[in-house]
Amino acid sequence: MSFVMTYIVPVLIFAVIGLAAGALLVFCSKVFFVESDETVARITEALPGANCGACGYSGCEGYAAAVAKGEAEPNMCKPGGSDSAKKIASILGVGAKEAERMVAYVRCNGCNGATEERYIFKGTQSCAAAERFYNGRMTCRSGCDGLGDCVRACAFDAISIVDGVAVVDRAKCTGCGMCAKVCPNKLIEVIPAAQQYAVRCFNTDSGKIVREVCQNGCIGCKICEKKCSDGAIKVENDRAAIDPSKCTNCGECADACPRKCINTIGG
Repeated sequence: MSFVMTYIVPVLIFAVIGLAAGALLVFCSKVFFVESDETVARITEALPGANCGACGYSGCEGYAAAVAKGEAEPNMCKPGGSDSAKKIASILGVGAKEAERMVAYVRCNGCNGATEERYIFKGTQSCAAAERFYNGRMTCRSGCDGLGDCVRACAFDAISIVDGVAVVDRAKCTGCGMCAKVCPNKLIEVIPAAQQYAVRCFNTDSGKIVREVCQNGCIGCKICEKKCSDGAIKVENDRAAIDPSKCTNCGECADACPRKCINTIGG
């Protein structure tokens, strides 16, 4: 009797518990079953998996579901570009729409020597952390802190710190915008890759103040605006900005800029 109570009964109890648990799992799987959409799965596979949210959706699967329902266009994935757009169009059986390639651009020309440190920052080496101390460590309060938050955010190794300022490798950049999201000074803009010129300054202070804090900053002189025959560049809030939809890449604004803060950025 002791043998039965010691060995047989515990085994039977465990067997009953196992069967009950198995039955419960089967029951739950039937009750909570969610039918998967093969189209959504295939579209998700056609995406690069960056989950950057640049398309306006929570991630690749969310975007794929929207495309499958006809709520989003197949060419909205910036990291995937034309390659993903063509694959998705093929899955849906529709004509492929060309996806405009986008790239990130850092609107700061305040390299080492152009602007100076106001203090030595010894805290966490992060731009966001430095900005909590008197709006950054550089004399230009609107410029790049050069501590690499954008570098760490980039999943494609497309951005690095060069001469104290973040610089984008356009050949590697997918235009996902993750770097732009983490920049505390909002210096990084995602622009069309076809755009050849951009204003490399984001300071909105008066020209007098800009001259004091950065040798390369925009002083809002409006010479570029006057030179542009297409009306593609305007000076507002003491800062020049280019409208890519109007810009013909003639380069007149860059040639005329006395501060050389309108740069050729390549294709």
